[in-house]
Amino acid sequence: MSKETLNTRRLLCPLPVIRTQDKVKQLQPGDVLEVVGTDPGIMQDIPAWCRINGHKVLDTVSGDHEYTIVLEVGA
Repeated sequence: MSKETLNTRRLLCPLPVIRTQDKVKQLQPGDVLEVVGTDPGIMQDIPAWCRINGHKVLDTVSGDHEYTIVLEVGA
């Protein structure tokens, strides 16, 4: 299992989801991906994308104009 971080800061919808999708394709099931962005829309968009594609959201953090979603890559 590996843990990766994806920087989507300063990207607006739909780019954070597209970049997340592209990154997940490079990972193995069970790997963990931390997506960090500045678009508050990722807090809804990425969990919805995870539900559709069989990935698991492990954590979400809203900070000072920065948002983090930690997900586990599904099979």
